[in-house]
Amino acid sequence: MISGILNAFKPKGPTSHDVVDEIRKKTGIKKVGHAGTLDPFARGVLIIGVGRRATRILDLLKGKRKIYWVKMRLGIITETFDITGQVVEENECEVDFETVKKAVEKFVGEYDQVPPAYSARKYKGKKLYELAREGKIIRLPPKKVRIYRVWDLEYDFSYLSFRVETSPGTYIRSLCMDIGYELGCGAVAVELVREAVGEFKLEDSLNPFEASAEDIERNLVSIERVLEWLPGVSLRKEAVERVLNGSHIRLSYIDEILGSFGKGETLKVLWNGRIIALAKSERTSNFLRTLVNTGRDERAAKLEKVLGESS
Repeated sequence: MISGILNAFKPKGPTSHDVVDEIRKKTGIKKVGHAGTLDPFARGVLIIGVGRRATRILDLLKGKRKIYWVKMRLGIITETFDITGQVVEENECEVDFETVKKAVEKFVGEYDQVPPAYSARKYKGKKLYELAREGKIIRLPPKKVRIYRVWDLEYDFSYLSFRVETSPGTYIRSLCMDIGYELGCGAVAVELVREAVGEFKLEDSLNPFEASAEDIERNLVSIERVLEWLPGVSLRKEAVERVLNGSHIRLSYIDEILGSFGKGETLKVLWNGRIIALAKSERTSNFLRTLVNTGRDERAAKLEKVLGESS
């Protein structure tokens, strides 16, 4: 059975779940998931895990930086912070480019951001937009996010567009609204494109609604390649079955220590070049290398997920 990570292009209109359903339908694989929702009105990169092994590593991909291009309209406030929502306020917004530029640049760095009431964030197990549609508007507390850089600003006194690189969990709709508040007139996002998630770029993405099952399979990237950057350990042959059956990683199981890592970091666990599990380190890589030479047998890492040897 096929398995891997797909750099998918989500067009404007469908939900992220619609993309998942399309891939399930075309490939016949039930285990399909995504690494971070993209709003229906937005388009761009959506990372998809296809197959059991791939879906089990999606949490590791949610922590990657993201790059967006956004176009916002000044002087309008909506319930959803984007142009699809009901307009609740309209204001004049006559400011020059330098004022706009300073307002945008004020958000570069870390700041407390309030998630939109209409979003996929969950409250007591239910998505905020589901609660909002029931008339239950939940205001979550602010969350610290980071804006790494903003560039390519264009402004014509009604619309402002720019590119922005953000930490995971940043809502661009909220950023637009915050910039609007800073300018004293409000603002909403009218167009949004996610251009990159980590190393996954828009120009390399595949639209699953226009692709065949063969196209999807051909564009899947193995989890070994996707997690090349992750440190880990390689197992001795006699330890493989124990780990697959749920045993934590002991020093005697390790054939080779791969890369450098600290205590509490996520590790990939390999056998014969294939990732069979994920674990949490309980020693630094340097300390483990020292222990190898002592002949001691201690627990080196706590097993977190068994991926197995098949899809």
